[in-house]
Amino acid sequence: MTEPDLSKIENYMVVRAIRIRLNSNINHAAEIVALSRVSDLMVVDDDNNFRGVLSEGDILRTAMPDIDEILEEGGSLSEAFDVFLNKGRNLSDLPIMPLVIEEPIVVAPDDHIARAAVILLDRQIRLLPVVEAGKLVGTISRADVCRAVVGTL
Repeated sequence: MTEPDLSKIENYMVVRAIRIRLNSNINHAAEIVALSRVSDLMVVDDDNNFRGVLSEGDILRTAMPDIDEILEEGGSLSEAFDVFLNKGRNLSDLPIMPLVIEEPIVVAPDDHIARAAVILLDRQIRLLPVVEAGKLVGTISRADVCRAVVGTL
């Protein structure tokens, strides 16, 4: 019996990736982000094909008002926050599709863990989708790479 190749991403990836359907709305996405405490949602279609990534930062930027403009016009941070909340409420029923990064960097389960490490660090990304034959099979994070490195010491 051969031992597993511990240099492969498949040995460290999380297989229960937090995902959202492509036809979901922003409110549903915000709920999943809040409940799961992840910063990136993996987006799949109804056939479970990987379609992209939705980041919490993109959701927030969509609702964020121009705070400097509000302050320059004599408004306060409290008023800017109210604008932020109202804008967020107005966006909640809109589809996520316009916010989805449709061609993100992905890795495969049999890629070397060092490839994931380089991408995560060089691109300042926290989480990468692991895709095989067009299907999302997991995610690999900086923490997973740290676990891989420490596990080899």
